[in-house]
Amino acid sequence: MRLDKYLKVSRLIKRRTVASEACAAGRVSANGKPVKASYDVKVGDRLEIRFGERILCVKVVSLLEHAGKNDAPAMYQEETAQ
Repeated sequence: MRLDKYLKVSRLIKRRTVASEACAAGRVSANGKPVKASYDVKVGDRLEIRFGERILCVKVVSLLEHAGKNDAPAMYQEETAQ
């Protein structure tokens, strides 16, 4: 699944276009490397998303094409920043 779609479906970022822009600006990294919106997300990947001064670190737990509001948090597990 594309990174921008994963960020939208998991509700980490509200819109897919905003997710694409964040990737293009270098605010999203996977496994320690900056990635583009087209990056292929896999279970077990560690994502870092920078929202201004705040950094959100998550581990990908599952990939769902469509997730409801209650199912979205089950797609990732929050981790502490290293």
